[in-house]
Amino acid sequence: MATSAISELPNSRTEPDGSAIVRVLSYNVRSMRDDEDALARVIRACAPDLVFLQEAPRFFRWRKHAARLAARSELVILSGGATAAGPMLLCSLRATVEHTEDVLLPLTPGRHRRGLATAVVRLGGARLGLVSCHLSLYADERHAQAGLLLDRVAALGTPYAIVAGDLNERPGGRAWTRLTTRLRDGHAVAPWGTAPTWPAPAPDRRIDAILATPGVDFLSCGVPTDLDPSDLHKATDHLPVLAVVRVPSS
Repeated sequence: MATSAISELPNSRTEPDGSAIVRVLSYNVRSMRDDEDALARVIRACAPDLVFLQEAPRFFRWRKHAARLAARSELVILSGGATAAGPMLLCSLRATVEHTEDVLLPLTPGRHRRGLATAVVRLGGARLGLVSCHLSLYADERHAQAGLLLDRVAALGTPYAIVAGDLNERPGGRAWTRLTTRLRDGHAVAPWGTAPTWPAPAPDRRIDAILATPGVDFLSCGVPTDLDPSDLHKATDHLPVLAVVRVPSS
């Protein structure tokens, strides 16, 4: 792999043919229970157009906490939060929003409620569906949720889509395999940076991913290696996954 420095990645832009170069970040923020300033610095350093959060604030004054993170990250809230049971989408002002919807997945008694934050946006001439997810800790439920997630991607009705989140599973697991029968794993097709995402101080497993439908061209995808280690360790217990994609005009 050539480089893992964020500064050497392609900048966000719209190409002459209308296709869009888009920076995409996926990040489990652990309900913002850690150092919010460090968290915002990590997000800003990645300069994303689209941010797929997991474990966004869900309880008392959750909208206020989420709005504060968005402002500190120089982004705006797109969808999600408590109304999606934790997943959230943020975006830059580059995105034109067509539609948003928060989806709650079926609840298994005694287990944590899960949901999806979804949106349809335009960047340049590209029309793109988005889904932020955080799958179950339990293999049977996780596999079922993967199927529901794929159904939701199809229901968005967009020519291209990006799915990102905490899959709570390593590559090769049943849910991961189910997803990648129809979606491409960014780090597998365009490896960049490092792969493990958890736990942040000493990561030894890849359980977070950025996936996309065929036609979305991954230029790079992985964990940046030039972020401040102190900020990464203070921000949350996961490492961020950053991808650069090219989305055709549609």
